[in-house]
Amino acid sequence: QVQLVESGGGLVQAGGSLRLSCTASRSIFSINAMGWYRQAPGKQRELVAFITSTGSTIYTDSVKGRFTISRDTAKNTVYLQMNTLKPEDTAVYYCNARDHATYWGQGTQVTVSS
Repeated sequence: QVQLVESGGGLVQAGGSLRLSCTASRSIFSINAMGWYRQAPGKQRELVAFITSTGSTIYTDSVKGRFTISRDTAKNTVYLQMNTLKPEDTAVYYCNARDHATYWGQGTQVTVSS
């Protein structure tokens, strides 16, 4: 079992930055992959970024060059640094961990005003 707690969401103007954090209840060193998804009103949940246990990363095209996913195994935390935010980035952002099962955080709201 893994509990995930997100933080760092909020309201920001277009062009601004936010950093999301996802802290796990146990060591993330051996977790196969962790990532961030988002869900905007009326839309399906979509993958934003992913990082594997070996440090490989994957980004959806719309955030490439603007978002960076990273992890700190000493703090059991995964981060999503979001720069040059756009109104279309507005969504609830969910942390995800994939091990023998799939785990989700409760979500954190990110609102980007134009």
